[in-house]
Amino acid sequence: MSIDTPLRLVPYEPKYKAQWDKFVLQSKNGVFLFYRDYLEYHAGRFSDFSFLFYQDDQLIALMPANRVDDTVVSHGGLTFGGIVSDSKMTTPRMLRVLSALVDYLRTGGIKKLIYKAVPHIYHIFPAEEDLYALFAHNARLLRRDVSSTIVREQKLPYAAEREAALRKARSHGVTVEQTTDFPQFMAMVAAGLKTRYGVQPVHSAAEIELLATRFPENIKLFTSSSGGKLLSGIVVYESAKVAHVQYIGTSPKGRALGALDAVMDVLLNDVYREKPYFDFGISTVENGRSLNLGLIGNKEGYGARATVYDFYELNLEM
Repeated sequence: MSIDTPLRLVPYEPKYKAQWDKFVLQSKNGVFLFYRDYLEYHAGRFSDFSFLFYQDDQLIALMPANRVDDTVVSHGGLTFGGIVSDSKMTTPRMLRVLSALVDYLRTGGIKKLIYKAVPHIYHIFPAEEDLYALFAHNARLLRRDVSSTIVREQKLPYAAEREAALRKARSHGVTVEQTTDFPQFMAMVAAGLKTRYGVQPVHSAAEIELLATRFPENIKLFTSSSGGKLLSGIVVYESAKVAHVQYIGTSPKGRALGALDAVMDVLLNDVYREKPYFDFGISTVENGRSLNLGLIGNKEGYGARATVYDFYELNLEM
């Protein structure tokens, strides 16, 4: 394959599904969120504008994306997206991929690209060629969210407050197990979010249950209980290198008994003890400008430290 061979962009169509999913599986920065069965569970909310990139008729990259008027986002229904590539992707080739994308979008009347980079912890091996290509095209950092991540090989001890809560849960006989009772758990999550923040979960109970059915090896629910009563729980999104906390829920009683700490301890020291990274998710709002100190303090109490989730904006107007 010559680097000088012209690139060909192909808008995604259902006939490419098998090829798309196979490439994601073999990529160096793809996760199960990029499979078509995940991207399309909420197809009614987003106008798909995904692309496949070919060189010499060989697929070399993908980009999950959607279109909103004259803006393309990679992807509005995901925490992160961006260009998915394999081990053959080099920095010079990525420069050509992004240039080809920019030309295509401009020709189609697109004025702006919002690019949600895949955080490095999800990379099987280095895959930041896209960040350099964005810089070379004068993209600007639009948003930076702060997540909290535990690196397995450098795990820090719990803070005293977390240790105390865990002892309380153990003393009250709180038990932890993996379950599939997503409706009851998501009802608890929704009640907590409404009370504390006045918002609703991104996913409905039916949606998260559907996704868990489609991806049982990747989406899992762990709950704590006492006397048969649900106290707290965590939905984990699992990829090759990262166990990511997608939803956390706890009842007032569960909070009082340290039930959530019991679940977290099992995940960190049993279920995912071999996973390179455990990611708690972001603690920022207002496009990253405001940090929830209480939320991030709780996560850092388990020994987690900062990983950023970056959004870039590329102005395509000439």
